[in-house]
Amino acid sequence: MAQGRRVERVAALIRREISELLVTGIKDERVGLGMVSVTTVDLAGDMQHCKIYVSIYGSEEVRNEALAGLISAAPYVKGELGRRLNMRRTPEVIFQLDRSLEKGTSVLGLLNQLEQQRQERGPIPDGSDDGDGEIDDPTA
Repeated sequence: MAQGRRVERVAALIRREISELLVTGIKDERVGLGMVSVTTVDLAGDMQHCKIYVSIYGSEEVRNEALAGLISAAPYVKGELGRRLNMRRTPEVIFQLDRSLEKGTSVLGLLNQLEQQRQERGPIPDGSDDGDGEIDDPTA
């Protein structure tokens, strides 16, 4: 169990350091095209491989360019992590696009549309609910 907590702590440190590198360290112009944020860091139990999920705000073209810039900067990021975290072996860094925020936004948009349609139709006029929490018998 202690090993799992260590992996979680190291993953949190990696997430913080990579977020800082995105702001100050990576000089590739492609990364600066879109707003890039680190959503999750998935570190293997043996700490040899690290998947970094990033969310990139912008058009599909901007996302692809920024992701290509991150992938080309992976060796630099690995070297910086090794220097900053002072680990015996620095994990291999793999950047992956995280579309969960995009999917969440589309689901919220659909829910808002449904709510708007429901409000436009108004309340159901069957008179089966008088507000007391019980369903009334229409034959009574």
